[in-house]
Amino acid sequence: MGHRSRNRNRFKEKTEFNPKYLLGGFFLICVVLIFVSYRYKDVFTPARVFVNNTITPMQSGIKTVGGFISDRFRIFSDIRRLLEENDRLKAQVDELKNENQILTQEKYELNWYRDLYDLDVKYSEYPKVAATVISREPNSYCNVFIIDKGTDNGIKKNMNVIAGNGLVGIITDVGKNWAKVRSIIDDDSSVSGMFLKTSDTCIVSGNIELLDKGYIDVSMINLKAEIYDNYEIVTSYISDKYLPGILIGYVSDVKVDAGRMSKEAYVTPVVDFQHLEAVFVITRLREQLDNLDEVISHDN
Repeated sequence: MGHRSRNRNRFKEKTEFNPKYLLGGFFLICVVLIFVSYRYKDVFTPARVFVNNTITPMQSGIKTVGGFISDRFRIFSDIRRLLEENDRLKAQVDELKNENQILTQEKYELNWYRDLYDLDVKYSEYPKVAATVISREPNSYCNVFIIDKGTDNGIKKNMNVIAGNGLVGIITDVGKNWAKVRSIIDDDSSVSGMFLKTSDTCIVSGNIELLDKGYIDVSMINLKAEIYDNYEIVTSYISDKYLPGILIGYVSDVKVDAGRMSKEAYVTPVVDFQHLEAVFVITRLREQLDNLDEVISHDN
């Protein structure tokens, strides 16, 4: 066994060679080939032509394929970049929409707070409580609605409600922290009015069907009264529930009624009942006015 192992080791030693000899051999062959190809150009011309004819199309094809693959990678990279940019822009648009919505809401709230302030100044002689509309009948107009103030805030039945530039309606029911308002546009509403310029009286009646045209009814105008379009109508001094001098609206289409006993017309309310959000409740009842002469008439 020992003899056989020694022979195997000797054979391995003979067959193994150093890699640097192989590298040196290749280098020598390359040098020889370079010298020969340079020295004998004509001899190697067919081989060179064959190599060029074979390798050049392959190089061209490889270049074309490489260019195609490079273009596809560039396109995919551009698409990914564009998608990322699109997502970023969408996020910015959503953020801007949200900011714009907030600004629009704040502007809207500022406008009706400004309207309330102007109304407070206009009817400064009346004590008032500001309230917000929290519920309304299921139609597009606030003919009957609920506000967020009640007896805890000094609200009582038959107190007058104003907004915008004038009269909204009257409190018909009240709880601790809520109150129900019937507006002058409701079919059950009837307000004793007066033409500010002539002091002629009339009756302003709610008519929800006319609101799409922007009107409600005016009747019982003195047949001899000289009333013209755009005359102001305010609450009259003879009303038993409404405080005097509150602007109701502007008259139009004055004509003699069917019975020819009085005149009738339309009135355009000064309050926007379709977009009513906030109101003032005047916390003085009509019956609490001791001296009507102290009530101030207001110009619009």
